Amino acid sequence: MPNAALPLPHGLHRCAVLLAASLLLAGTAFAQAGAFAWNPRSGDAWIDAQLADINVYGGRYRGAFIDELVRYRAAPRELVTELVDERNWAPGDVYYACALAQVLGRPCRSLVQAWGQFHDEGWAAVAKKAGIATRPDAMARLKQAITNSYERWGRPLAEMPEASPRDDRDAKPGKGG
Repeated sequence: MPNAALPLPHGLHRCAVLLAASLLLAGTAFAQAGAFAWNPRSGDAWIDAQLADINVYGGRYRGAFIDELVRYRAAPRELVTELVDERNWAPGDVYYACALAQVLGRPCRSLVQAWGQFHDEGWAAVAKKAGIATRPDAMARLKQAITNSYERWGRPLAEMPEASPRDDRDAKPGKGG
C-alpha cells in the first residue's frame, strides 16, 4: 500500500495541519507584500529613510498609523484603510501621498491617483507633476510634518543612511523648520 496514510498521533497531526496552514498564509502574505515594488525615490535621502521606517511602524501599529493620517493629514479613513488593507500599498507611500497632498493644498485622493499612474517614476517625479516647484516651502513643511508624526508616535526618527558629501542639504530638519 504505497499511498496509505500513516496514522499520526493526535498532537503530531495537529502540528502538521497548523504548519501547513501557516505556510499557506505566509505564501499568501508574501505574494501580497505590496502593490508596487517599494522604492520611494522622493529626491531626499532623509525623507526616504523616514518612509522606510513608516513602513515598519504602519505595519506594526496599523490603527495608530491610520488615525495619524485621518486626524493630521486630512485623509479619508475609508481611503487609507482601502490603500493599506485592500490595495496593499506600503504605509510609507500612503503617508507620503497624504502628507504631500496636504502641503500642496490638494486632496489625498489626487496624489493617490497620481502615484497609481506614475509610481515607476518615483515620488520626486509625482511631486513635480503635482506642482511642488510652485511651493518653495513644501519640502521643509513635509519634513516638519514627518517630524511631528514621529513626536506623536513617541518614536525616534529613523537613522540617516550613509550620505555622500554632496547630500548635506538632505539633513534632518531642525526644530521649527
